[in-house]
Amino acid sequence: MEKNTLSQDSELLTEIAVAYYQDETTQEEIAQRFGISRIKVGRLLRRAREEGIVEINVRYHPVFSTRLEQQLRERFPQLQRVLIALDHADADEQRRQVAGLVAAHLAHNLRDQSVVAVGQGRNVAAVADHPGQVPLRQCHFISGIGGTHRPGDAINADHISRRLAKKFGGSSETLYAPAYVENRALKDAFMQNGTIKETLDRARKADLALVGIGDMNESSYMVKLGWFTPHEIIDASVNQGVTGDIAGYDFFNAQGQHVDTVMNDRVIGLSMEELRAVPCVIAVAAESSKAMAILGALRSGAIDVLATSAQNVRTLLNLTQ
Repeated sequence: MEKNTLSQDSELLTEIAVAYYQDETTQEEIAQRFGISRIKVGRLLRRAREEGIVEINVRYHPVFSTRLEQQLRERFPQLQRVLIALDHADADEQRRQVAGLVAAHLAHNLRDQSVVAVGQGRNVAAVADHPGQVPLRQCHFISGIGGTHRPGDAINADHISRRLAKKFGGSSETLYAPAYVENRALKDAFMQNGTIKETLDRARKADLALVGIGDMNESSYMVKLGWFTPHEIIDASVNQGVTGDIAGYDFFNAQGQHVDTVMNDRVIGLSMEELRAVPCVIAVAAESSKAMAILGALRSGAIDVLATSAQNVRTLLNLTQ
């Protein structure tokens, strides 16, 4: 009975999605045809997208996108590519749009035996969770930062690595260490562990790294996890000029320079300096609030491929005139 219900539910989603996206039937007409409200039609269409029944690939005209990319690469010659997603008012949809471009980029560039160091956060997780088929690759995904058992496990590097490995048909490797420790002495003790050291050594030698860019927000992921207090974040921003972090914890100012803060030496993972040695670092930042953080990250010289929105690219171009 339950299987039949699920099957019928899936068929309804598919039928409504085909009517709206393929046959160009209006939501009002669909509501009348199926005897449901227009609001429910909207919810069902959203479900169809979330469950992968519908995959929407919306891009700017290639000429427009290429022009923006060329302009930003002229300002930052170290960039190999700029992946630019269509602007969207909904933050979750914006993240999905950017993640789709990154997933396609990985599908095109990953090779058998490629090694990918994986960071944490919602933007990186969205790449692993993006629906759609990709070619299978015998590649290896390694956690580039430790983990946490607090709420937010789905955007831990380890969980993301496992989902990426499943998506691309590869393998994953866990960094058996906490992401956050209370002091430098404890971090040093963990770093002397052979298993942890070997995993980080392999991550340092990765062919690619996939990381997020964070901004100095007192309600950020790191604050919610309890790694840092809102006061520490505000103090670093206001008194030390910190504009963001890369890969989850390595803090920098607007000029891309590393900043020593009270938050240093409390996270086990790849540093910005170690990321510079990785041949291709892909940084993902979908949120429009992160333009200044992206600017600092670009100036750090640690990023080779940037994935973001058109709005962020335009802001970056204005900031660097």
